[in-house]
Amino acid sequence: MEAPATLGSIFRENGPDYRQQHKLSLQQAKVMSAISRCRTSGMGSHASKCNQCGHIEVTHNSCRNRHCPQCQGLDAKQWVEKIQYDLLPIRYFHVVFTIPDSLNRLALINQQAIYDLMFRCSAETIKQLAADPKRLGIETGCLSVLHTWGQNLMDHPHIHMLVPAGGIEIKTGKWINTSKKFFLPVKVLSSVFKGKFLAGLKDLYHDNQLKLIGSIKDLQKKTAFKSLLDLLYSKAWVVYTKKTFKSGIQVLRYLGRYTHRIALSNNRIKAFDKETVIFDWKDYKDGNRRKQMRLDVDEFTRRFLLHVLPHSYHKIRYFGMFSIRNRQQRLNDIRKKMSLPIQNGAFKKLGIVDLLQKISGKDITLCPCCNQGKLLAFSFKSLSQPHG
Repeated sequence: MEAPATLGSIFRENGPDYRQQHKLSLQQAKVMSAISRCRTSGMGSHASKCNQCGHIEVTHNSCRNRHCPQCQGLDAKQWVEKIQYDLLPIRYFHVVFTIPDSLNRLALINQQAIYDLMFRCSAETIKQLAADPKRLGIETGCLSVLHTWGQNLMDHPHIHMLVPAGGIEIKTGKWINTSKKFFLPVKVLSSVFKGKFLAGLKDLYHDNQLKLIGSIKDLQKKTAFKSLLDLLYSKAWVVYTKKTFKSGIQVLRYLGRYTHRIALSNNRIKAFDKETVIFDWKDYKDGNRRKQMRLDVDEFTRRFLLHVLPHSYHKIRYFGMFSIRNRQQRLNDIRKKMSLPIQNGAFKKLGIVDLLQKISGKDITLCPCCNQGKLLAFSFKSLSQPHG
């Protein structure tokens, strides 16, 4: 039976030709190489030997690249294990901030500058409006995650944000819970976010912090940039909220789905015939109907590579009460105000073996041959493969 198509198998088959025919950034080339070699002999192997029956298990290494569909599941579980240590047991809102598609090309060429601006302006919008004494007058926070794709793999930068349904009242210092409906009007959120973002974009332009090359070279002319701004001011910007999460379990399920998601998972790839790729997608403009899209393999690869982030770019960020600096002390102060138990000591990260056992309920060190012995690290040169 033929193995199902995966992103790795597509890159192994078509990657060399694609790299010869197209100019890639260093980061894009590294991502293609890592995904194509992940869990193959090209990535190297490690072996374990049973201390009872002598059975030897050989496993190919993972690439651990954050764009790889095979390597994000465990990273997501490890991250969730850590963040649940800090979450407050309250309701949370899911808010999504999106920029108009007129900015897509500018964002793609200036990823770090535009994505940073999106993070900053969306967080400032939430904090400013929540602190407004005419609204709630509270200090709050948010956990933000950057996604850059739509279901069709085209560029669609947006911020997913988790916002607590409550905060510290600025006048009294007491914790107050908000209503079950989102406490900030969506139209006001959209207007404030648009204003902040476009003001920041103008600053980047006037400070020569934007690369204006290729298809956006005309924006070097002030008149062209002003026309773009006029267009962006005239558009309705999209900010929307989803229903609150009622429990910590719901929040964690949400976090696991969104934080380490990549542009395309392997289970969405349905076929690859060396020339075209077929994958599942959800058409939001057609009632969220599930469809299949067929793309030339080069176009499929191009679209996937649109979403390779700059090296070491942080796509998960924390603001306000969740900001990393002094987070534990800040959240413990909030727990006191809410009469909740205090977290004592730092989070202790589970090892891979313990984490996998917690997830699967199985001991992965148990020998699959005799079901009695333990698999222990074992090394001999004939099993070793270079990492490259």
